Amino acid sequence: MNVPNIKLADGMEMPQLGLGLYQVHDQKALKLAVKTAIKAGYRLFDSAQAYGNEAILAEALKESKVKRSEVFITTKIAVSNFGYNKTISTTQQSLKKLQTEYIDLMLLHFPVTLLRKKSWQALEKLKKDGLLKSIGVSNYTIRHLEEIKDYASEMPVVNQVELHVFLQQPELIEYCNKENIQVEAYSPLARASAMDDPIVKAIAKKYSKSYAQIMLRFLIQLGLIVIPKSVTPKRIEDNINIFDFKLSNEDMKLLKGLDRNYRTCWNPTLVP
Repeated sequence: MNVPNIKLADGMEMPQLGLGLYQVHDQKALKLAVKTAIKAGYRLFDSAQAYGNEAILAEALKESKVKRSEVFITTKIAVSNFGYNKTISTTQQSLKKLQTEYIDLMLLHFPVTLLRKKSWQALEKLKKDGLLKSIGVSNYTIRHLEEIKDYASEMPVVNQVELHVFLQQPELIEYCNKENIQVEAYSPLARASAMDDPIVKAIAKKYSKSYAQIMLRFLIQLGLIVIPKSVTPKRIEDNINIFDFKLSNEDMKLLKGLDRNYRTCWNPTLVP
């Protein structure tokens, strides 16, 4: 399966669909997931310092025999590693764990109030030094993104946020589109906590696709990057199998009507 690439504001290209690795700590399960994903056509892998699985991801990619230049690795600075010097030193640690000379995309994991400015400036330096190809943020609201303009030499090219059919954040998407910041959706399946909506079920039946595939295709058609997390081989294969059909405008409209501001993760709107 060929996944389309999305061009970022800095000129780099990023696959539109990847494998999320949130809380996957089991070495055997993660290696099988990565092996299955590579075979199915995934080339984007999303890790984080907080997930504790950068080293296992590196081993899994090595065993898969895929070239480094063919994969896109994202990781994130953990909240406990914010601050200028810490961001620099923990990036070096991430590079070691990932067994790579560069990281394709490094994100600040959360808008930590007192330290996000210094941490962002550290990412800018690391990018200048060639250790990071692209830099971005995660869980940032419009307010946090506006604030970056006060101190940044360059803006984030990606904002990774919780986003799915039941939490659509249209104002944030509109703002990011205007500012040339690519929105990346994590928990695009709402952590499987809302898999019983009759409208999604009916649309899935109409296209002979699964409930999850409709949820993912909806986000793809909004122009977002999506990173569904799974360690189940069959689901990993199903999640990428969404580029052979298109939802009609009427069905997109029906799905847009399901937004109910339903969060399954932390809520950054409360962070000053």
